[in-house]
Amino acid sequence: MNKLLAAGFAALWIATPAQAEKVVVTADRMIDVLTGKVVESPAVFIGDDGRITSVADARTVRWGADVRHIDMSGRTLLPGFIDMHVHLAGSPYIRGYKSFEYNDAFWPTLGVVNARAMLEAGFTTVRNLGSSDYADVALKQGIEAGFYPGPRIVPATWSFGATGGHCGGGNLLPPKYKSLTERGVNGAEAIRFQVRENRKYGAEVIKVCATGGVFSKNTEPGQQQMTEDELRAAAQEAHMLGLRVAAHAHGADGIKAAIRAGIDTIEHASIVDDEGIRLAAQRKRPVWFSMDIYNTEFTQSEGRKTGALEENLRKDREVAQVQRDNFRKAHRAGVRMVFGSDAGVMPHGTAAGQFKTMVAYGMTPLEAIQAATRNAAEALGRERDVGAIAPGRLGDMVAVAGDPLRDVALLTRVDAVIKGGQLVKGAGR
Repeated sequence: MNKLLAAGFAALWIATPAQAEKVVVTADRMIDVLTGKVVESPAVFIGDDGRITSVADARTVRWGADVRHIDMSGRTLLPGFIDMHVHLAGSPYIRGYKSFEYNDAFWPTLGVVNARAMLEAGFTTVRNLGSSDYADVALKQGIEAGFYPGPRIVPATWSFGATGGHCGGGNLLPPKYKSLTERGVNGAEAIRFQVRENRKYGAEVIKVCATGGVFSKNTEPGQQQMTEDELRAAAQEAHMLGLRVAAHAHGADGIKAAIRAGIDTIEHASIVDDEGIRLAAQRKRPVWFSMDIYNTEFTQSEGRKTGALEENLRKDREVAQVQRDNFRKAHRAGVRMVFGSDAGVMPHGTAAGQFKTMVAYGMTPLEAIQAATRNAAEALGRERDVGAIAPGRLGDMVAVAGDPLRDVALLTRVDAVIKGGQLVKGAGR
């Protein structure tokens, strides 16, 4: 075997995931998000398949020498966090026409860095809601093959909306570039085809854009841009294929149309009205609100430096406080809520800052944690795998010093992250 080929095999071996092993994780306490109770002195046993086999009392249980002990003394264990709305292959520092300074192949490279930042912040699962050129599928493949660290990714591939609308593509460019930028999809049959094509190339969730947006040109957040029939076609086709659907929807009419059409999660929900809140709370098939109420501090303080258009910053200012107030109203009304930061609009590693904002606008610390664990797993349809520290689920956990039920801001300072029973951040013996 020549030296070059041997080096290639060696590099591939180094890149593969860590050898599976049996593990026990102990800590001072654990938050059981399914019951809402705190478990003292937990011992979480994880099999060599990366799944939790049992949760016992560390004060009385024993284990053999073949079990690796990860000691989190002085810390609280929580399930790995789930962020339901991220954009890994993007940068919050590059907006508007500034983005044209970069090569097309540049954007997926950011995903490697951003995926690691999300994982080290405690997010062991993310839902990537929109990525050009199927970059999120590529990132998922690289992480699962062990070439670089990152969370479990639920990819949407291309997000799409109406021609000229948010997610329609090409609004920054003149007409001669239409063939290279257009992602507008119009009419129910075209939408059914797009759902099928996205799934064909790796989508595990579908993302449509029901209304205008904040960080797009020539769209207004309150404007509905997909009809209820179009939204229903997306939902029906996706559900038939076993996928769930997220709808970007800021405006009240677009939110209500998406709820009536059977969409599974409403992203942003900024300008929701009382009727929309009532529809969401009462719909038999669960619908979840994913409201990114944290990122305004970054977008308003740093927006001009990033190249964001004045139009974008104006819309951001107009929507920000309205969205936060409506978060409080929706929560009080009993709307199901999940954690969605829109990381990529602000730096990925800061996403956990949203926990504190969710508490400031009406949630208890436990409810905010459940939004990013139990609720998010249910909204994904993956409650057998993630979202709780419980037998059968994957051994995804974070550890923090202190009690986050007293001070939720502790979640921005994660001491350790465990994914599938493997310690990926922090020290433990």
